[in-house]
Amino acid sequence: MGLVDNLKAKVTEFAQQHEGTVDRGLEKAAKMIDDRTKGKYSDKIHTGTDKAKVAVERIAHRDDGPGGGGGTTPQPPMAS
Repeated sequence: MGLVDNLKAKVTEFAQQHEGTVDRGLEKAAKMIDDRTKGKYSDKIHTGTDKAKVAVERIAHRDDGPGGGGGTTPQPPMAS
């Protein structure tokens, strides 16, 4: 197993173990940035946060099911 394969395995394991913590951290960071910019970039912040959450979910579930991704692409959560 090469260096890149080892790194991918460690990132996947980390994402699986800490998916909820990473999501909460993303939410907390998004709220802080939104507050500091006084809501000026809310749409862009929420779009970026949703995309980051989907990426973390995809990495965390890379080994699920056939083909590695569970067969479906996770969709970002609906905006509230």
